[in-house]
Amino acid sequence: MHVLVKGAGVAGLAVAYELSLRGADVTVVDPRPASSQAASWLAGGMLAPWCERESADEAVLLRGRDAIDRWSMMLPGEVHRNGTLIVAPARDQGELDRFAGRTSGHEWLNEEQIATLEPALAGRFRRALFFPLEGHLNPRRVLGLLRERLTARRVQFIAQVTETTDYDDTIDCTGAARIGRTNGLRGVRGEMLYLETPEVHLSRPVRLLHPRFPVYIVPRGDGLFMVGATMIETEFCGPISARSMMELLNAAYTVHPAFAEAAVVETGVGVRPAFADNFPRAIREVDAIVLNGLYRHGFLLAPAMAQEAANLVFSRTEPGGNCR
Repeated sequence: MHVLVKGAGVAGLAVAYELSLRGADVTVVDPRPASSQAASWLAGGMLAPWCERESADEAVLLRGRDAIDRWSMMLPGEVHRNGTLIVAPARDQGELDRFAGRTSGHEWLNEEQIATLEPALAGRFRRALFFPLEGHLNPRRVLGLLRERLTARRVQFIAQVTETTDYDDTIDCTGAARIGRTNGLRGVRGEMLYLETPEVHLSRPVRLLHPRFPVYIVPRGDGLFMVGATMIETEFCGPISARSMMELLNAAYTVHPAFAEAAVVETGVGVRPAFADNFPRAIREVDAIVLNGLYRHGFLLAPAMAQEAANLVFSRTEPGGNCR
């Protein structure tokens, strides 16, 4: 079976990997292989299904709780299993209680325990929530490594589809490009930035709770930190706004004052495709199977959703399926 996968973000690459494991001949069409503006490139890479349950349906937890194991099988050694730390300023301690009430899989830490877990935060927060079963990865590194892994598995990457090639099925993983073509799909703007400082050392993602702009800080190593991310109901993808920049920087400063002297080495804006319930779909449309709507759960849900999309492909060739 020869399957065409459109799109080489996390969804497309995860689908290609799943299909190759099942013995399919896979071609991935990626018209902009050097592009750094895709939503996957700007992702935080947090594998945090228990944290996400605070604002997401239980289905996110159910489908995402084995994401760490799935990514570890795909790319051994690339997942950091250090958990997630949730903190809040003294004036927003109620946000911690609210967060705890909407989630599971966490434990409360006192000031001394916070300092043991993250020495850089010693004396900065009285209480915190720790989710020990969660992890994170570096999206940019993972996208490159997965592409290499797929090439080694004889998955072909092309810039455009030729009319002379016949495919048994197609899976469209083109993300925001399908807004306006797939019913109910909308765009949610996300803004982020990268800070660099040798003065802060963190071992895991730290989420700062705030009633208006909760943010996260994810360590990338060598003094580099990803700070994100806004969620704005618009499909406008212009440069980051001054307000968002200030909010992200203020949040980073609240976590640690040394971020005030950090270098802003990059800013980024992406449009996340989402359905009304903010949960992804793998659905068969007239011209293709469409895998889309991963919203802010791209790396968390991509392995599970790739499996669902691959199931749709192979259901057409199994007994009782609708073979062409």
